[in-house]
Amino acid sequence: MKNIIKNASLLFLAAGLLLALTSCSKDDTSANNSNNNGNINLTNLQAQLNSLPIEPLSNDELTSLSFMREEEKLARDVYITLYSKWSVNIFNNISSSEQTHMDAVLLLLKKYNLTDPVGSTAVGVFNNATLQNLYNQLVAQGNNSVLDAYKVGATIEDLDIFDLKNTLLNNDNQDIKLVYDMLTKGSRNHMRSFYKNILNTGGSYTPQYITQAEFDAIINSSMEIGF
Repeated sequence: MKNIIKNASLLFLAAGLLLALTSCSKDDTSANNSNNNGNINLTNLQAQLNSLPIEPLSNDELTSLSFMREEEKLARDVYITLYSKWSVNIFNNISSSEQTHMDAVLLLLKKYNLTDPVGSTAVGVFNNATLQNLYNQLVAQGNNSVLDAYKVGATIEDLDIFDLKNTLLNNDNQDIKLVYDMLTKGSRNHMRSFYKNILNTGGSYTPQYITQAEFDAIINSSMEIGF
């Protein structure tokens, strides 16, 4: 009889632990708890950048470096703000990833002795007026509901992929291309994660910047590794 009671107690305990684990978070973070989320290994990246030559910068390259540093900050800051609002893990995880993206661009700025447009500016503050307005709009939208917050995440990654793709057309420096390719890969992973959460919440997302064919190719392919 004691053994039966003991076994029953163990079963209840196991069930309770399982319930706690499955209900601790409403968002899907299985893809965000590994390097698949797009974290860039900055030590490895620095070594790669050191091995590549310093090449002349065109006006397009100069402009893009400053802009991409703040655009990655836009992503990080929106996710930090939405995590504070909704406390769902995907925003916390991906904001950390976006910090490594910001740092990757900063490595390029330092390599070429360029002024950092971010400096010590606070979360939600931007020198670029377009990005400032976009931050305000996206945060307002994301504050409406968790589903809207996930859609904001998808929109940011949609825009990032679009801007990086077009920026690469006018950049031929090996080190810049290396970093931008990494940022694009990370953004594709982030898009996959946000889209999965959108579906899990009963919503849908239509790309606003990249083509539908590009979007479909991303969400129907596996998480990428190798950062």
